[in-house]
Amino acid sequence: MLASDYLRFRDDLVGRGIIFSFTGYVTESILTALGEALRHKMRLDDADPRVTRKVFSVFVEQVQNIIRYSADREGDAQQGGAPALSSGMVTVGRDGGRFFVVCGNTVTPEDARRLRERLENLARMDRDQLRKYYKTKLREPPEEDSKGASIGLIEIARRASEPIEFDFLDLDAEHVFFCLKAYI
Repeated sequence: MLASDYLRFRDDLVGRGIIFSFTGYVTESILTALGEALRHKMRLDDADPRVTRKVFSVFVEQVQNIIRYSADREGDAQQGGAPALSSGMVTVGRDGGRFFVVCGNTVTPEDARRLRERLENLARMDRDQLRKYYKTKLREPPEEDSKGASIGLIEIARRASEPIEFDFLDLDAEHVFFCLKAYI
């Protein structure tokens, strides 16, 4: 029973074009290791080096967003001990000759509202508008609640070959599951 359940799970992933998948708690060091494995897999598959760089960049941005913003976390990096562990999932796959990167993690309802606004704004922009917006944001200080440079989502949208897909699912009063998909 165990083997057949997990074989079906693996076959489902393969059937969806998934070539790389991780679910669980992540840190920057885990991101580094996962990134090396992803690059190696894409080299073995003879992926175009430009596409590999874009996929890797989107992958890193998405995992960093999990690390910084997941509402499902263990520990506290401010305690001076080990870094906090943030939970989420990230998958990389192929669909019709192009790659996709999908991430998912829980966020607070307030973060979901802000994310939705940002993503809807980015979805309305064409390539030239994204480039200009990116340059503008680079000159501005990070947003008040940002744990980064406030440009990660813009970077993902710029590298994507079409508008990024996103969705939110209310889990309870304090948690929303957020999912983002970018085709490269």
